[in-house]
Amino acid sequence: MRLNAKGRYAVTAMLDVAMHGEQGPVALASIAERQGISRSYLEQLFSRLRRAGLVDSVRGPGGGYCLARDVPAISVAEVIAAVDERVDATRCGGSENCQDNQPCLTHGLWEELGREIERYLDRVSLADVLSQRRVREVALRQNVKFAEHHGFPVSPAMEGQEAVL
Repeated sequence: MRLNAKGRYAVTAMLDVAMHGEQGPVALASIAERQGISRSYLEQLFSRLRRAGLVDSVRGPGGGYCLARDVPAISVAEVIAAVDERVDATRCGGSENCQDNQPCLTHGLWEELGREIERYLDRVSLADVLSQRRVREVALRQNVKFAEHHGFPVSPAMEGQEAVL
C-alpha cells in the first residue's frame, strides 16, 4: 500500500487547521509543534494545498492558514490529491510492469483495491474524521501539551475531561 508521508502529513495538517482555525489563521509553527512535522515540509505542503483551493493564507502578524471551504466540504481524497499523492496497492506503482515488464497475476485485484480506497476517502470529509472520539482525545492531549509548553492556562476541560472540539 502506498500512501506516503506527504499524503498522511497533509491530512493531519488540514485536520489541525480545521480544529484550530475558528480562532483565526493557524500558524505553520503551531501545526509543526503539535503534529511533529517539520515547518519546512509543511510550507511545501501548504503551498500545494493553497494552489488546490483548500486553504487560504493570511500574511503578517497573526497570519497563517485558514480552510478555504467548510470542514464538511473537504474530503480526505481531495487533500491527498492536492499534494500529488495517490493511493496505490500495486507493487509496480500502477505501471503494469510487475512481472517481466507485464502485469502480474494479481495486478487487477490490487488496482481495484486502490480504487476502492480512493472512493472511500472521497466519501470521508475532514468533519467525519474530526467527529471520531479517538481523534478528539488525541487533539485534547496535543492541546494540553501545547498549552503547558507555552505557559498558557490549562482549563479543566483540558485536564482529562471530554472536550468538544
